[in-house]
Amino acid sequence: MVNIYPPENSPEMCWLSLVGLVTLAVLQVASVPSASTVGSDLTFLFQNDLNWHTAPDHDGTILISKAGTNTQALASCKQLNEGLLPTNGTFFRSDIDSLLAYINLQTKTPEQRFWVTSASSSKCSAISLHGGIQTVNCRTVLPALCSQSAPYRPNTATDMNPQFQVEVKSKKLTVLGTRDHLSFRFIGIPYADPFERFTYSRKFSGSGSVNALAYGSRCTQSGAGSEDCLFLNIYTPFLPQNAAKSKGLKPVLFWIHGGGFTGGEGSDGIFDGGNMASRSDVVVVTINYRLGTLGFLALDDGVTNGNFGIADQVTALQWVQDHIADFGGDPTRVTIYGQSAGAGSVRALLATKPAFGLFKGAIAQSNLGGFGYASTYSAYMTIQQEVASFGAPLVASVGCANNTNVLACLRVLPAATLINAPNAPRYIVVDGKFITTNQLEVDGSGPAAPAHVIFGWMRDDGSDFIGSFPSAGTTTSQSLVASGLNSTIASLAAASPLFPLPNGANQTMNIYNQTSRIGTDGQFRCVDQATLIAAAKHKVFPSIYAYQFDRSYGGFEPIPGTCDPAATAEFPNGDPKLPYFRCHSGELFYMFGTLGQSTAPFRDWDDLVLSQVGVDTWASFARTFNPNPSPEFLAARGYTNTTQILRQAGLWPQVTPGNKTPLRIIDAPFSNSAWLEQAQCDLLGFPSTMFG
Repeated sequence: MVNIYPPENSPEMCWLSLVGLVTLAVLQVASVPSASTVGSDLTFLFQNDLNWHTAPDHDGTILISKAGTNTQALASCKQLNEGLLPTNGTFFRSDIDSLLAYINLQTKTPEQRFWVTSASSSKCSAISLHGGIQTVNCRTVLPALCSQSAPYRPNTATDMNPQFQVEVKSKKLTVLGTRDHLSFRFIGIPYADPFERFTYSRKFSGSGSVNALAYGSRCTQSGAGSEDCLFLNIYTPFLPQNAAKSKGLKPVLFWIHGGGFTGGEGSDGIFDGGNMASRSDVVVVTINYRLGTLGFLALDDGVTNGNFGIADQVTALQWVQDHIADFGGDPTRVTIYGQSAGAGSVRALLATKPAFGLFKGAIAQSNLGGFGYASTYSAYMTIQQEVASFGAPLVASVGCANNTNVLACLRVLPAATLINAPNAPRYIVVDGKFITTNQLEVDGSGPAAPAHVIFGWMRDDGSDFIGSFPSAGTTTSQSLVASGLNSTIASLAAASPLFPLPNGANQTMNIYNQTSRIGTDGQFRCVDQATLIAAAKHKVFPSIYAYQFDRSYGGFEPIPGTCDPAATAEFPNGDPKLPYFRCHSGELFYMFGTLGQSTAPFRDWDDLVLSQVGVDTWASFARTFNPNPSPEFLAARGYTNTTQILRQAGLWPQVTPGNKTPLRIIDAPFSNSAWLEQAQCDLLGFPSTMFG
């Protein structure tokens, strides 16, 4: 199958014909297998400990749930270009015990046997949780465990190799995907119809065959991208034969990338959902949405009301509601989650009425708010404010101010001209349809989705949002004012014992430490703590959790050398026990389980363990809207590290008005804490009562 796409969008508009979004089937030597053609649910099972050093040596399996004879089982596996599961792998015994225990946890059939590869041509073999490998009459009717030989690394041998391809039929679409060592993958699926620039997207209504073997283009941003960019990616461990009748649909995690509403893409390798899908038995969806001027320009013409990027997220959620069951996902258990601008999107969607009912859980990782640049992520401008500060200057800078039809003028310009204009719009506004209040109202006075929520931040989230590294002679107060803090408050904060200036030998580093703390409080921690305190007081959300991440790996680092610990002879990749800033975006590798899969090697044992616990925690929230994984699940999967960490740390408690330690500190080790820096938040003008 092959995609038919026209070149980069025309300058007048980004109309793309449906022919351009829908793919054409070409003749293949053999038909592409699907759950329907195999005549069974297809369940991808892989015992994933997230240790990339040994991951390729662990053998996965595809469970054929429909029982048949050994001959029928072989035929079913052959349709997937596989045989029955071999039993001589390096980690076979430990892996199969956990996989069978997990099957038993779901089905309560501990004595169920499954076909595996036979020891000889004259005898047939099956395996069970308690009976091990047994010789079985070949005419016995059993479900089967097929081999799974797709390679570990995605997007190389797998995507265009027909041997591993698989097909899903969903309503009017036939979607061609593939699998790697971790999951079934369907990437680059269009979720919206062709659209005219500066109009709201609508859910994809095309029909036919869609090639989901390659990521779609990122949305236009500085130096890259296309306006033909509204694609999503699905990583799933389960393909049902009949979604409408299936009782095994999996919870869905719907990822919204960050990037300041000006950059980023759902196909970033950090966000590959295969590890979460295989380790936690969840479906992961990642999306693109329009950015910068193209995603957020508002004009005072009564038509161009902004928030096109937020509307794209709603459109993608609508697509998920219609189609995700056919990819194994449960549309009644969708959790939206995002980081930075993605967290700002989560906060906005919690206030977006058209999104209500499209998700049941929400996780905001490092939502910004407070002073300076951060304020716009939690306090939304009116259209008039956006036009005065950003829209009108943009229109003038690109030469459309004197045009009788400003919108038509903007539509014929190259996308790069609009994206790269000085101080281009990228801000959520009160548009009257998607956003109707100037903030998420958590006192019960405005719209708020009835979703279970988690909000959290990095320990030093504001370190790189406070401006450039201070030069010699720069004072703390000057740095803070340059970052948008009121001059009076900046002077008070700089002189206050609540924000003591360190007394190290490097004076500029002392100032940077002080401004980092003030920036983290005033641009992250204070606003998010106040949000959750008010929401709990007014019972806005059915359950509420809070965290602070006290360990990080890399992250957003506009000031080089601040986000990683120094290397030592014992820790050549950096010693996390040495001082370093826990920077914005420093949790992403952990929460997707992708640490070690690119150029990010483990620094110590705790890096691996924290990744395991992080993935287990987010997936638990997706399953039950409680971030504490059930002991039964952990025991069945053999996740002993997570079990031990949680036994030592205790449960992550809900935020309630009476809870004295509502904050989960995510580190090695984990702990619970009272709210932090409340006196500092009062001084900065962001008290815990700021939302009521």
